[in-house]
Amino acid sequence: MDRRNFAKTAVAATVTAFSAKNIMAADVSDIAKSTEAYKCKFYPNFGHLKASTKGMSLVDKLKFFYDCGFRGLEDNGMQKRPIEEQNAIAKTMEKLGMEMGVFCSWTEWKSAAFSGNRLDMSKRSTDKAAVRERIKKEAESAIETAKRVNAKWCTVVPGLEDPRLEPEYQFANVVDNLKYYAEFLEKAGLIMVLEPLNIKNHPGLYLKRIPQAYAICKAVNSPSCKILDDLYHQQVTEGNLIENIDTAWSEIAYIQVGDVPGRKEPTTGEINYKNVFKHLWDKGYKGVIGMEHGQSDTTKAGDAKLLAAYRSVDVD
Repeated sequence: MDRRNFAKTAVAATVTAFSAKNIMAADVSDIAKSTEAYKCKFYPNFGHLKASTKGMSLVDKLKFFYDCGFRGLEDNGMQKRPIEEQNAIAKTMEKLGMEMGVFCSWTEWKSAAFSGNRLDMSKRSTDKAAVRERIKKEAESAIETAKRVNAKWCTVVPGLEDPRLEPEYQFANVVDNLKYYAEFLEKAGLIMVLEPLNIKNHPGLYLKRIPQAYAICKAVNSPSCKILDDLYHQQVTEGNLIENIDTAWSEIAYIQVGDVPGRKEPTTGEINYKNVFKHLWDKGYKGVIGMEHGQSDTTKAGDAKLLAAYRSVDVD
């Protein structure tokens, strides 16, 4: 081996490692006024703080999130990540004492699988057996993912409305299929959280409103079928956030947020998140508040703005 090349390589590697370490530390101090843990369980996803974590591995991003005061993570795409990546994320989170938030199990956008037992919308006929087979497959995959990453919740979006069926028949089908889904999840202690989505961003979907999700969960009557109350969607669809939280309280297992309009961080829109989070805290909710939104500014200054926004709405 050429000793001069070896020496150059070794020095370069040392400098790179030292620089990366110091860049990471400097970035945290540059954007975070405090590194203390947030009181509320605000959980980011890998789409946040991109400017400050550019070039980092997912594991290093997790460490960066921790240094910014976050003690958990959401990752909708976790189930589709390579197993090696899931294991690396889980190992890092366990070492840091971080909690895994929600990931997506079956989020259906193109068929009336749940409401009409139709996986193929081009056909008039239903195929309940095929839907049940898909449910079983997705439930088993979710359970395996949850085991690897120590997750307690997975998101389910039950697909489109079926225009060929009256609403009451659709309701019965959704409940029936979710009961079947829950049978698998109950055995594993995993909770699917149903997410109502607003009609402007997601026209045509079956599940739209918190009262609707509440009625479904009551009918399914399973500890493994609850509501994901994404307050961004609910503000667009129905508003009246605190009263709907209170009325549907027994079936809400998970909260996500985003401000309106724009679906960006709290303080950028019309929702008084300071009051909403205090209300949740006073009711005894100490669960996850998932940061299911974009950033109003994606520069490093915007990263600082994001962290400051969450500091300003955290409970006192």
